[in-house]
Amino acid sequence: MDRPEFSYQVAPRQVDSRVHRLEADEAERTALAKRFGLVAIDRLTAEIALARDGEAVDAAGRLEADIVQSCAVTGDDLPVSISEDLAFRFVPESAGAASEEELELDAGELDEIPYAGEMFDLGEAVAQSLALAIDPYATGPGAEEVRKAAGLLGEEDAGPFAALKGLKGD
Repeated sequence: MDRPEFSYQVAPRQVDSRVHRLEADEAERTALAKRFGLVAIDRLTAEIALARDGEAVDAAGRLEADIVQSCAVTGDDLPVSISEDLAFRFVPESAGAASEEELELDAGELDEIPYAGEMFDLGEAVAQSLALAIDPYATGPGAEEVRKAAGLLGEEDAGPFAALKGLKGD
């Protein structure tokens, strides 16, 4: 497998109490922008504290990013700042788990990231968190005028309760 665009390998056995500061360089930001369909990523940083829990490692911190994406309506460049709390639990892959068997997860297991071997990739976890924080339908200031000019309903008039507004008695 190819190495991810923003890789920061950590060995669980070497985890200590220090805070890890990750900052994507220009080449990493350019590659991630391409991967996520963005115009640009101007800044991507994360500060994450790691704590061992047996073979697992808990990670908590914050992601900060400045991105430029396309407006979902006009296609114009739309600068967006993202600030997200991060919480992961890296766990070793279970040697006995069959890939075809059905698994039941409780809420505490949903943020678990399995890793194989002697290292896990904190940078890829941050990159995936950025991808999840991006609003794929973000619109800029000119979006409403473009909708009206095209004869499209605005967000308020097209919502699920728009038809009920006409039934409201005066």
